[in-house]
Amino acid sequence: MRSTNPVFTRSEQFSHASPAPQYDQQQYGRQYGAPQYSQPGAPAPYQTQPGPHGVMTIDDVITKTAITMGALIVAAALTFLFLPPQLMLPALIGSGIVGFVTVMLVAFRRTISPAMVLVYAAIEGVFIGAFSLMFELLYPGIVVQAVVGTFIAAGATLAAYKFLRIKVTSRFRKIVTIATFALAGTLLVNFVLALFGTNLGLRSFEFTPLAGIISAIAVVLAVASLIMDFDFVEQGIRNRLPATESWRAAFGLTVTMVWLYTEILRILSYFRSN
Repeated sequence: MRSTNPVFTRSEQFSHASPAPQYDQQQYGRQYGAPQYSQPGAPAPYQTQPGPHGVMTIDDVITKTAITMGALIVAAALTFLFLPPQLMLPALIGSGIVGFVTVMLVAFRRTISPAMVLVYAAIEGVFIGAFSLMFELLYPGIVVQAVVGTFIAAGATLAAYKFLRIKVTSRFRKIVTIATFALAGTLLVNFVLALFGTNLGLRSFEFTPLAGIISAIAVVLAVASLIMDFDFVEQGIRNRLPATESWRAAFGLTVTMVWLYTEILRILSYFRSN
């Protein structure tokens, strides 16, 4: 079982489903180090040995995510407020390329580096700041709306996942994964063609039916990916990953949140263009 988020696909611990915890005497015995006993013929639960700093908890994930998102927001705010408009396009392209390379470097390392996570947050903050400035110059006030909309969407997604007990099945993962790669490939082709003067109309600063459909699909996929990220974080906690892996969880969630924000910003720009 794999996530569409490359951050989690690299970690076998996140990708390995574990049985739901049973709150009985054996569970408490496992928690405090007592020997574990399984039913004859039943597979043993997948667990890792805790690191020297303990095992990952939901508090660890929340704290590291807040740190990562905080660094990104600070970098984005500084870029948004102080970047000269004439440097907006070079900053956008440069930070976009460097940010993509950084994501790959962090995502495909088996050992997560907190320093690299924060470097990514700073670089992606420059990209988000320049990207937001570009839309703000066209549609004043749109950035605040997009930020509020992103956190509302993420909060609603988390609430739905927890309280509606959304189950992330293998079929759900397969559909989201295929759709995400298909969309990414389509947009890549559109970008390359645009460099040579051919615009397929998949991306636009003004509303077109095709651009609106593409952005709507992207938002749905980003929300679905966020649900899958929540599920994989829960798996990591159940599998008792080392506490340092909370940085990987924070990194993965930040990557998805950035994607969700950019797509919401685009959709809002289509409404404003009319």
